[in-house]
Amino acid sequence: MWENPVLGEHATILERPWDNPDGRARAELTAHVGARVVGEHRHPAQFERFTVLEGELTLNRAGFTSVLREGESGEVPPGVWHETLFGLARLGCFTSRMEPHPLQLALFAGEFSDVIEFRSPPPAVQRAMFRALGPIARRRGYRPTYPQLSRTTLAPRP
Repeated sequence: MWENPVLGEHATILERPWDNPDGRARAELTAHVGARVVGEHRHPAQFERFTVLEGELTLNRAGFTSVLREGESGEVPPGVWHETLFGLARLGCFTSRMEPHPLQLALFAGEFSDVIEFRSPPPAVQRAMFRALGPIARRRGYRPTYPQLSRTTLAPRP
C-alpha cells in the first residue's frame, strides 16, 4: 500500500507488471474528500484508467475537466497532460504548499524522467534547474529514491 497523508490519498497495489502477460499494473486508489494530486504531468508510455467505486472523482486531462461518478471510468492515454506522489509525503519531503521540496523534486524528476514529465516550468528550464539543484540536494541528504519507496514495487529496472 502507498499512502500520501499530506494530500489525503492512498493506493493498494492489486497487480504488478511482472505478474501478468500484459505487463499491467493495477492499484485501487482511495482519495479522501478534498484530496488532490501533485502538479500537472504526463507519462510518455503509461496508460491510466480510473474507475470510481464510490463517490466521485474530478479528472483534469488535456485541458478538460470531467466528473466521474460511481461506476464510471476515465482514461488517460500516454502523453496526455493530467493532474501524484505518495511516499515523499510520508517522508516529510513536502513544503507547506503541499508540493515536493524543490531539492527533492530535482532528484525525483531526474530519476523518473522515463515515466513522468511535469508540465511546468518548460522542459528546458526544468533540466537546467534540476541539473543545478541536484548536487546541492545530494549534499543535503536528499536521494532520488529511498529503499522504503523503491521504484521496484511497480517498475523494476532490468
